[in-house]
Amino acid sequence: MIRIKRVQIPALPTRNPRRLYVYLPRDYRRSDRRYPVLYMFDGHNVFYDAHATYGKSWGMKEYLARTELPLIVAAIECNTEGERRMNEYSPWDLDMIPELGHLEGLGKVTMDWMSGPLKEYIDRTYRTMPDREHTMIAGSSMGGLMSLYAVTAYNRVYSRAAALSACFWAGGEKLHELLRTPVQTTTRVYMDMGTAEVPAEGQEVFAEMFTAAAELSRSGAQIAARTVPGGAHNEASWEKQIPVFLPYLLGEGNYTV
Repeated sequence: MIRIKRVQIPALPTRNPRRLYVYLPRDYRRSDRRYPVLYMFDGHNVFYDAHATYGKSWGMKEYLARTELPLIVAAIECNTEGERRMNEYSPWDLDMIPELGHLEGLGKVTMDWMSGPLKEYIDRTYRTMPDREHTMIAGSSMGGLMSLYAVTAYNRVYSRAAALSACFWAGGEKLHELLRTPVQTTTRVYMDMGTAEVPAEGQEVFAEMFTAAAELSRSGAQIAARTVPGGAHNEASWEKQIPVFLPYLLGEGNYTV
């Protein structure tokens, strides 16, 4: 069951409300149990092909229905107006893409809302397990960068994160400084990069990912980092990684896979 609600983010004004998707497990109505929550970026690309930017979603709905994982997923649509998605998914100001000009880093504003008002709404409305150990976050591309930002800068809120095809180029040294900040030892992070995402002359992105993984590991986190043979920078490829990253995030502690 997926509920869709139109919401505004007051600190990030847009002309149109954005969609908030909330997936509830199949047994939600038949039980009184509480569930861990996975927050996801680019929510319009998570569940429905018809809503997805390029006509193909992650297929998360089908995976969760098939596996019957006891998990709530709250996925918020990005800002689709112009280049505002880049602003909202950038923790820091960006001047690295000449054709886009200066981008204002509103990632902190985005995460303050997701970690505050959005989480409070989800915990108030649904039977969640609201503590840090049962709160996760995931995303791809710029959403992958934001997932790394969230699990470190907001480590008091999120214990686990998945960063697929993260845009490390947009993080720069500020990202590496953040990843070197100590985190709680129960922090668990998955990251990957597909071999078909970058041209032959751009292979340094893989070294960048493994450097980030090493920094997080030294900071106290548990890490899984991998290259995906043939993996591309699109939802069809990220869908194939769900059976890898989600069991990894859920596979220890009070979770049941």
